[in-house]
Amino acid sequence: MKDKFIIGAHQSMDKGFEGLFNYAVEAQSNTFQFFMRNPRGSKAKDFDYKDADRLKELMEESSFGPMLCHAPYTLNPCSDKEYVREFAFEVMEDDIKRMEYFPGHLYNFHPGSHLKQGIDYAVEEISSLLNKILFPEMQTTVLLETMSGKGTEVGRSFEELKKIIDKVELKDKLGVCLDTCHIYDAGCDIVSDLEGVLKEFDSIIGLEKLKAIHLNDSKNPMGSHKDRHEEIGKGTLGIEAFKKIINHRDLRNLPFYLETPLDNWGHRDEVLLLKSLRDDYE
Repeated sequence: MKDKFIIGAHQSMDKGFEGLFNYAVEAQSNTFQFFMRNPRGSKAKDFDYKDADRLKELMEESSFGPMLCHAPYTLNPCSDKEYVREFAFEVMEDDIKRMEYFPGHLYNFHPGSHLKQGIDYAVEEISSLLNKILFPEMQTTVLLETMSGKGTEVGRSFEELKKIIDKVELKDKLGVCLDTCHIYDAGCDIVSDLEGVLKEFDSIIGLEKLKAIHLNDSKNPMGSHKDRHEEIGKGTLGIEAFKKIINHRDLRNLPFYLETPLDNWGHRDEVLLLKSLRDDYE
């Protein structure tokens, strides 16, 4: 039996939940990523249960893979300001409450920036937030995203993410989303030594914690700490790196989400390109 290739792109919520599904189908995808609210703000529309039920129905009929809800970029769970940390708590708590209406899916967030308070401070604040938000009955898996390490950004190394995970009580509700642009910009050579990078991830965090992949090429060289996404195959990672990633035995069964600087039609072309690179794809 051939493995299912679960791949999609970031989609707009402008036409509601059913619109997310329609955009994904248009892009030749079988999953998608989205923001529940303004990615650079805080506002979320009232939850439309009828629209949400329609999405669940369509995804089940089409055997879609898990969708991924991304937290707003404005959140900083380890800010030096209490009101900013409280804002992160309120938004994430509400997002996860909404995601629980869709059992078995994913919620991803950037760990934040410690603003010169130090990594130990950041670990305490982020883990404290997660210990308040996660609950035993929840069916959404919350993901910490690997980051490029610009400025005082947290998550630039597997060790930093492990420190957070170690302090979270409900570890079974927590996972990691690996962003290819971010870890390459952070200094992980996934172009020449993918096997070595994954071995390091496994030894520090454990591959069982890796739940999703953000597929992004990079505009900058390895170790640049810049975080500038590029279209697949048009950046410094190159097409062969992505062929290895989507076919790797430890990654191929994970869901892949594109965050490249393209519109829906451009994402369709990228999805088709990646499907052509997938071994034994039908």
